[in-house]
Amino acid sequence: MTGKLDIDHLRQWIGRSTEATDIVTAQLVKGLRATLFQEVGEPKTGDAAPFTVHWCLAQPVFPMSMLGPDGHPTRGGFLPPVPLPRRMWAGGEIEFLQPLRVGDESTRTSRIADVQMKTGSTGTLCFVSVEHSISSPRGTAIRERQDIVYREMTSSAPATAKAPPPPSQAQHRETHVSDPVLLFRYSALTFNGHRIHYDRDYVTEVEGYPGLIFHGPLQAALIIEMAAKLRGGKAPTKFTYRGVQPLFEGTEFSINANDSGESMELWTANAEGQPTMKGTAVW
Repeated sequence: MTGKLDIDHLRQWIGRSTEATDIVTAQLVKGLRATLFQEVGEPKTGDAAPFTVHWCLAQPVFPMSMLGPDGHPTRGGFLPPVPLPRRMWAGGEIEFLQPLRVGDESTRTSRIADVQMKTGSTGTLCFVSVEHSISSPRGTAIRERQDIVYREMTSSAPATAKAPPPPSQAQHRETHVSDPVLLFRYSALTFNGHRIHYDRDYVTEVEGYPGLIFHGPLQAALIIEMAAKLRGGKAPTKFTYRGVQPLFEGTEFSINANDSGESMELWTANAEGQPTMKGTAVW
């Protein structure tokens, strides 16, 4: 049972801001490299971190008494108190200006940019857009927009639109397995308590999914790293991405890229070859 969604009340959160600071440590970089299927190595002060290391930094910390049944903090505070129970990271846009490096003190300034209500095949949807600016001692490193979607709870698995056919062939492709340990590691690195990523009983019996759900940010991180690798280690100046459908544990998945020269189309896909997240990178 959820409360009535009062969009006028929720839009009062637009413009609210917060700030948090953290250190890029060598241990964090090692853990993230391992989780992104990279050579772990022994990172030293000044070495560049993986491009999405900022998603692991200065994550909000709440006592256990303030967590909701899904493992997220109870609603309110910086994010608007949307009364819809299902929360997912829908997509966003990132501008990479310079890398964060081991030893950097990084500050993230966040602002609620928009709150919108829509109606979809699963019922009422509420989209919250959050703008972030991440800085290092050398100035602004990253600017990004994150789009968070809240949905109603249903008694069965959420309906998804018929997935579009996958591209006929990818110029570049890597395959891995969405092992539960991989999901656990990323949850730990990002201090993400959302139970859909590690609690199989909860995600199948309460939220109605067939298995643990692969993190959207982890899929985005993997395709960003592929894009950079294909361009000689250079991050895109802008990367836009959106989730298409959930990717679940226990199956093979692929990271794919088609490079047109001016831009690069990237996507993750499930074992059937259906895209689960799509992204576009430009340099």
